[in-house]
Amino acid sequence: MMAWPEPFLIDFPGIGKSDIGYISVAENPNLPFQVQRVFWTYYTPQEIIRGRHAHHQLQQVLIAVAGSIRIRTENRKGIVSEFLLDKPSFGLYMPPDHWHTMQYSHSAVQLTLASLPYDETDYIRDYEAFLKGI
Repeated sequence: MMAWPEPFLIDFPGIGKSDIGYISVAENPNLPFQVQRVFWTYYTPQEIIRGRHAHHQLQQVLIAVAGSIRIRTENRKGIVSEFLLDKPSFGLYMPPDHWHTMQYSHSAVQLTLASLPYDETDYIRDYEAFLKGI
C-alpha cells in the first residue's frame, strides 16, 4: 500500500485588486496531479454532512468557490484533521486513504478537481472496512 501525504491546503493566489476583482488559477505545477474530472456540489442544506467515504486511488483538490465548507479528515491511524475552506483562493488536497466528511454553509459551492474519472469501485463507503484497510 502506498504511503500518501496527509491532506494539506494549497494557496491559489488571487491576481487582481479589490476595485476590479480577482482571478485564481489552478494549473500544473500548483496541482499535485493531472486533472481528469471536475465536479461541483451546491444547494446542500447546512445540517447535512456529506462525504462519509474514502478512496483507494483518487486524489482530489476541494475548493469552496462560494460560502464555506468544514472538512474533517481521518487517516487509517486515527489521526484527525479539520479544515475550514472559506476563501476561493484556497484548496484542500485530499489524498487517497483518508476518510472525509464535509459540512456546507447555506450558500456554499464546492468545486472538486479529481485525478481520475468516476469509478464506484474506488470508493470505501464502510467506515469499519476503512479502518481495517479493506
